[in-house]
Amino acid sequence: MSPAESDTRSIGRKLGLLASLAFLGLGWVSFDSVLEHRDNPNRNLVVAPGATELVLKRNRFGHYVAPGQINGQPVSFLLDTGATQVSVPAHLGPVLGLQPGAAGSVLTANGSVTVRQTRIEALTLGPFEVRNVSAHLNPGMRSDEVLLGMSVLRYLEFTQRGDTLSLRIPGS
Repeated sequence: MSPAESDTRSIGRKLGLLASLAFLGLGWVSFDSVLEHRDNPNRNLVVAPGATELVLKRNRFGHYVAPGQINGQPVSFLLDTGATQVSVPAHLGPVLGLQPGAAGSVLTANGSVTVRQTRIEALTLGPFEVRNVSAHLNPGMRSDEVLLGMSVLRYLEFTQRGDTLSLRIPGS
């Protein structure tokens, strides 16, 4: 084999490897997007100005997850009617401007946890804003999802039909 043929084969192998890597990268990006949509079908939620209702789709785990804000910072809420208060992962507290208060004990699905009480100045979910919300900082929560409990949900009417959950202000 001549040196020119050897160089051509070497270049061909390198181009083949690059093409394979590009194909795998494209497949990963596409598949990741499909999984993200299944885990959080409400991630690109658009709410019309003046809306009085928010309709959420259930994710593949049967949960309702939606984007929102705490003190002007973006968060992902997991609606939890079994939670008395809003439960914020403790590691998010400083980012969200939440001050840890008195220690307390709460009973969670994973057992008893010592949490710190806090107050959320402003919490937004779609067209709804609630101020001065009772919450706690939970050091046992490792994800970035905030459990949206009844300290906020009590202000809303909710109706579940099939795979959707409609939230509205009572009487609207």
